Amino acid sequence: MDINTLRSIVTVITFAVFIGILWWAMSRRNQANFDEAAQLPFRQDD
Repeated sequence: MDINTLRSIVTVITFAVFIGILWWAMSRRNQANFDEAAQLPFRQDD
């Protein structure tokens, strides 16, 4: 296995991880959690 094959494998793995993170971030299942987290700076705790 030469260095170019290893670089190609790492590139494909990195791209797959990127797509996985993108899918997780856009998932409807997590939308409520993200909406709640987006409102944290505006919440006033008295």
